[in-house]
Amino acid sequence: MVEKNTQVPGRSAPFRPDLWTIGAGLIAFVVLAPMASVLWIAFHPTENIWPHLAATVLPRYLGATLTLMLGVASLTALVGTGAAWLVTMYRFPGSRWLDYALLFPLAIPAYVGAYAVVDFLQYAGPVQTAMREVMGWSTARDYWFPEIRSRWLAIVVLSAALYPYVYLLARAAFREQSGCSYEVARALGCGPFGVFFRVGLPLARPAIAAGVALALMETVADYGTVQYFGVQTLTTGIFSTWLNGNNAGGAAQIAGVVLALILILVGIERAGRRNARFHRISRADRPVAPGQLTGPRGLLAMVLCLVPFALGFVLPVAVMLWHGMKKPEAWLAPGLLHALGNTLIVGGAAALVTVGAAIFLVYGVRMAGRRTARLVLPLTTLGYAAPGAVLALGLLIPLAALDHRIADIILGLTGWDPGLMMTGTAAALVLAYSVRFFGVAQGAVDAAFGRISPSLPMAARSLGRSPAGTLRAVHLPLMRASVATALLVVFVDCVKELPATLLLRPFNYNTLSTRVFELASLERLSEAAPAALMVMAVGLSAVALLARANRARP
Repeated sequence: MVEKNTQVPGRSAPFRPDLWTIGAGLIAFVVLAPMASVLWIAFHPTENIWPHLAATVLPRYLGATLTLMLGVASLTALVGTGAAWLVTMYRFPGSRWLDYALLFPLAIPAYVGAYAVVDFLQYAGPVQTAMREVMGWSTARDYWFPEIRSRWLAIVVLSAALYPYVYLLARAAFREQSGCSYEVARALGCGPFGVFFRVGLPLARPAIAAGVALALMETVADYGTVQYFGVQTLTTGIFSTWLNGNNAGGAAQIAGVVLALILILVGIERAGRRNARFHRISRADRPVAPGQLTGPRGLLAMVLCLVPFALGFVLPVAVMLWHGMKKPEAWLAPGLLHALGNTLIVGGAAALVTVGAAIFLVYGVRMAGRRTARLVLPLTTLGYAAPGAVLALGLLIPLAALDHRIADIILGLTGWDPGLMMTGTAAALVLAYSVRFFGVAQGAVDAAFGRISPSLPMAARSLGRSPAGTLRAVHLPLMRASVATALLVVFVDCVKELPATLLLRPFNYNTLSTRVFELASLERLSEAAPAALMVMAVGLSAVALLARANRARP
């Protein structure tokens, strides 16, 4: 007997949720809930101080943030694009290793760079000490030196740490352009600057805009650098209003302004990536052929590329190594070992939870259909754009209320008080890291799924494999490298994360990043140096992986 198909032609089959779809929906809800919580608290504060904020501190916070953004955008665009153009279009002394070395500042947290630069330039630092010895000056009144802890130096430090975002995307855009376009431009009389401004820059503008947007997201999210330089931004305003003013509603309202800025930047970044397409004119199209720069021009190109590398990587590493060797007993301090252990535990747990949840979500959404994927997957990447302070605010207050409710229920039923099971332990940190960096893991996992031929899982299903069995037997073995990369990158980001860790960690619970922040804030840089070097070493592993993945074409 043949079963008749009762489905109406032209209509899709009714939606029947299964375990995978429900689980994917729950994961998406958990990722998006902190931002929704921030908006709810902002619109329903216990004490509405928005008029006071708008009339007093908010203009100052917003003005300082916008000034930082403008400065960082200008410097990162100039340095990242210029360096990418030089290493792509020319060969000069050191160009091949600089091609990779210019990525190294990504391994240095901006706040570590801030501590190193201030230590290097302050009154007791080597620069001013050498000036006094050479010129015979005895006190600071004998000469003029720029103010160290200032907004302009904060812009320089942030730009030195963040320009690789622009460099990486601009370099890829320049390499994917047609060499024939440049040959035609030169034949029409364009010199080096004309070729850059009339051909290279217009074609790479979407990629550059996307890189600048990423750098600005990190600028808005930064806390350690601006706090150390005494620059009052929206992020420092969240800390001040919440912790010093004891007003979570006011902090959430400031966080709402931050989220509005972030959404604008996300829109710019998405628009840039959507338009960053480069097409070959023909099958015989040639790649860009680098020209040779020798003599003074070659040396000038090398120096121009060395300056951001030295400021963003060499200087922080050298300063921290100097302090680490000056006080070797700091490497055996009990606090350092505890911070290292805590970092490995929470970072490793967060990486496993985040990547595991990303695999479950992406697989569940793909099984549900392409329309669901287009709606859900982009939304779950917003956590990566949101600053850690905003996510901490959106997590801590609901989790604290849930903790108290559960503790009251258990106490009433058993007479035993379990205490705070989420906010009183490192579980809140793991959850915050997972939400913050879920977009990183989701992007890597989604790309890995996309590289697998649909015929392979279809064949497994036709042979009787369940969805879970297909995932274990087909997808995961083929995705091992991508999953390992996602685990490493998420772990590195967790190690470097500072604002969320400061707000959500249990009492007397330090990680490497908070140890560096606390000791450096007390001007105990020699004790902070070992932890800072460990953070940088972990960051270098991810940068090395990135450099390998983006290896130059022969």
